[in-house]
Amino acid sequence: MARIAVIGGTGALGKGIARRLVAAGHEVTIGSRAADKAQATAEELGAAGFAANAEAAQDQDVVIVSVPHASQAETLGQIRDRVGQAVVVDTTVPLVPPKVMRVQLPAEGSAALQAREHLGPDVRLVTAFHNVSAHHLDSDHAIECDVLVFSDDVEARKTVVELCPGMGLRGLSGGALANSAAAEALTSILIYMNKTYKADGAGIRFTNLTEAPAIP
Repeated sequence: MARIAVIGGTGALGKGIARRLVAAGHEVTIGSRAADKAQATAEELGAAGFAANAEAAQDQDVVIVSVPHASQAETLGQIRDRVGQAVVVDTTVPLVPPKVMRVQLPAEGSAALQAREHLGPDVRLVTAFHNVSAHHLDSDHAIECDVLVFSDDVEARKTVVELCPGMGLRGLSGGALANSAAAEALTSILIYMNKTYKADGAGIRFTNLTEAPAIP
């Protein structure tokens, strides 16, 4: 089992990810700007501990960052010098309210490439969990959604793919970090699909992948 910090672990997506990691038996630390919220979430989920974001990111195998795009730069700046050789998983999607159903990628090309700038070249950066409904994650039921995982670090990418089955998800390698733009853009389309077709958290599933991991 791995030592995993979920930064922004009191938010909807972070809490859902943390819930599934705890259920899978990992040693999970909830990170938050507000210590009281982090403690309450840790106690609710049965997590191993809680701390402020910078402290939570230390001495971990994996650090998952789940914060709004507006908070991405500040949060990554807080943890950049604390993560060491941990795999850092950024879940950020560059939604621009109020038009969240419209794809609006940043000038850099993606939130992933912005994260690379904020963290520097030496941090083992991965992006994932862009297209999974937060409220489905924060439940015990099966989720019919694949998780695309992107990174220029092949081993780091593999680490995150292998976390997914224990979370009741199928992780799939999506290739290089630059490819994260596709999943980030797809989030706006899924939001549109949810509204248009009255879906309860639409997701994606890739078919005919004969050598892919088994669907949980």
